[in-house]
Amino acid sequence: MDIYLVGGAVRDSLMGMEPNDLDYVVVDSSVEEMVSLGFELITASFPVFHHPLDKNEYALARTERKEGKGYTGFVTETKHVSLEQDLSRRDLTINSMARNIDGMLIDPHGGKEDIRTRTLRHTSDSFRDDPVRALRVARMYARLGHEWTIHADTMAMIKEMSRTGEFVDLTGERIWKEMVRALDEPYPELFFETLVGLGIFPEIDAMVGVPQPPNHHPEGDVFVHTMLCLKRAVELNYSTQVRFCALTHDFGKPYRYKLTGTFHGHERDGVSIITDFCTRLRIPKVYRRRACMVSEFHTHGHIVKEMTPAKLYKLLLNIGALGVDDESFNVFIQSCQVDSQGRGPTKKDVPYDQANYLTKAKDAINSMDTHGIVASAKGKGKVGSEIGEELQIAYIATLRAINQ
Repeated sequence: MDIYLVGGAVRDSLMGMEPNDLDYVVVDSSVEEMVSLGFELITASFPVFHHPLDKNEYALARTERKEGKGYTGFVTETKHVSLEQDLSRRDLTINSMARNIDGMLIDPHGGKEDIRTRTLRHTSDSFRDDPVRALRVARMYARLGHEWTIHADTMAMIKEMSRTGEFVDLTGERIWKEMVRALDEPYPELFFETLVGLGIFPEIDAMVGVPQPPNHHPEGDVFVHTMLCLKRAVELNYSTQVRFCALTHDFGKPYRYKLTGTFHGHERDGVSIITDFCTRLRIPKVYRRRACMVSEFHTHGHIVKEMTPAKLYKLLLNIGALGVDDESFNVFIQSCQVDSQGRGPTKKDVPYDQANYLTKAKDAINSMDTHGIVASAKGKGKVGSEIGEELQIAYIATLRAINQ
């Protein structure tokens, strides 16, 4: 057998980066031989093994032939498959290189040159057989950044895949898997800018061209604003959940604008759209719950200093500020911040004082002696909902003091 280091490890080393994983291709071997040598077979669809000592992945060289729809209709062959045949089935040229045991680079598709020119280019026409590859190209772009470009022929192929319905068979789980990884990349906006208009994310496609009032949004349409919010969340090193909320917080705007020509009520409209989006893509409930919260109440967050104590209390109740759900509260104020600052260069560094105000209000009501208030209410003969009313009166009084 012959063993070659392949894929991302070769790419990363040529880019001066430390490889995260070491993957190998084995030529002129078989499942029986690999197992006899102590390798552990870990997949059933095509032979991939774990090394008995270092647990790195070793795969038999294979070819793939598409006989169905989507990304599952493949027939693989591992007998008499050369290294070059294996490399030609891979997605991008920069991922289609290998090194032999002596470290010699094997680069039949020009991956090294594409690294030099910072170009993401498909390896062969087999790229079109797997719709997930379009998502992976977009995610690689989100990782590498604006200095890179997607080759025009590759982008044309992706658009053709959309026109021929290749993306229809993508499952929600597979889309979410690539999407959530893209959200964690340094440039997640490039993932969505690459895929917009292809029908994979119709809720995001709908944002394009929806105008916003220039006095509040000088940056442009709803899609431009959303991408700026996402970029701001990355700049502030906010969590994946905040980035998801930044992406979805204005999902209601296209619907409301089409219905009325205004954005009044888009916050509540977004809740059902986000719910359907998360259901379709099988997105975890915590993302859905917090994104819906941000959608419904983010414009309230911007005007907290003008709120009456009673309305402020109600907002704090709705965003998880009463009690121990600090994570929901933090997701909310950080999402409001990136919404406020994601409006072009003149807005990016304007301090978001509302976050401090909300935090001060939250800390004040959570430091109250609620047990004492309850005991006092009971001493007055209060029961049931009457005790709750006494607590609410005390909360609002505390917030009134902060407001003053």
